[in-house]
Amino acid sequence: MAPSFLHGIIDMMFPPRCTFCHRILKGKESGLCEECRKSLPETEGAGALQRGEFFSVCVSPLYYKGDVRESLLRFKFQKASNYAGTYGKILAGCIREHLQGKYDLITWVPLSKKREKTRGYDQSMLLAMAVALELDDVAVETLVKTLDVPAQSGLEAAEQRRANVLGAYEVKDQDLITGNRILLIDDIVTTGSTLSECARVLRTAGAKDVVCAALARGE
Repeated sequence: MAPSFLHGIIDMMFPPRCTFCHRILKGKESGLCEECRKSLPETEGAGALQRGEFFSVCVSPLYYKGDVRESLLRFKFQKASNYAGTYGKILAGCIREHLQGKYDLITWVPLSKKREKTRGYDQSMLLAMAVALELDDVAVETLVKTLDVPAQSGLEAAEQRRANVLGAYEVKDQDLITGNRILLIDDIVTTGSTLSECARVLRTAGAKDVVCAALARGE
């Protein structure tokens, strides 16, 4: 059976849907529909940038609301791992615009092994690999999450979030880190507590600088 014919059957049975609004894609649309391409809540100018403790800057192309929020919830909790490719294209564009020449190595904020086993994959690792592919680069593992702490989303106060992740991450390979400028990738950034803790560990291990990128940020 020809691959094109097989793909046609699959598309009829399981038509591709927009990563964000989940509508069935039309014609040559790929990953996201034209409506979402025009109407996603994009950050602009200074709105794309956040400062934080231990990292120089975090860039984000989208705000975490509406269809973006619903899409990321499917990505994290409903096995929609195929969204990583579309996310990677969007986030890579933001990185090119704001972080070109400011990093030597791409890595990600890891899940604990327990959480990864439950979920079936590490969504930030998939996102980092998709971003690296778009940037003609590779993503490497530099951190491990040794403590399975409660989800940050269940905590509101910034102080609670900082305390929750303190000491949760350890370096995997210091030789990769020492003297390098690190691009640290995560799916969502709100208070920045998780990124700050990971950046602290990387800086303590000898990273020259840490810059961050997340697909979506809180308003």
